[in-house]
Amino acid sequence: MTARQEQFSLAFVRMVAAAAGCSIKWHETDYDGVDITIASSTEYSTYYCPEFELQLKCTTQHDRLRDTHFSWKMDRDPFLKLTHGKRYNEAFLGVLVIPRDDEPLLSQSEEHLLTASRMYWEHARLLGDIGDGASSKTVHLPRTNLFDVQSLKSIIQRVGEEGAW
Repeated sequence: MTARQEQFSLAFVRMVAAAAGCSIKWHETDYDGVDITIASSTEYSTYYCPEFELQLKCTTQHDRLRDTHFSWKMDRDPFLKLTHGKRYNEAFLGVLVIPRDDEPLLSQSEEHLLTASRMYWEHARLLGDIGDGASSKTVHLPRTNLFDVQSLKSIIQRVGEEGAW
């Protein structure tokens, strides 16, 4: 991921999180297979201040879009870290699809700030298993799992109410 893509994907998540009333906790390193933690200061039936971890990717590869999902190839080690069964916090994969290099990332005026970007997500437990000896796995992120304010609020609520995935 280029530095521009990395910064844009972090800004995208920060903007959605802020609009949903959540905050971002930054990780100094990527040793555990996640980039950021998204947290809420809300009290739910089971937990106060629920949070979850997010592995964030960014791409201009629109050819990975299918009718029902977005395909993403993950290397073995990051996949195993993200999907580790003993992970303490809930973990998700998010892939931001941005405009191609020859298209602008943003359209901005006094009235609006727009981007043709969109992020698809999936809970790590639903990404499946990786075969013995396989060096990578292609995962499918449902196109219905669009990372927006409403879906983020739903994820946080489900984590706060100890919902099963």
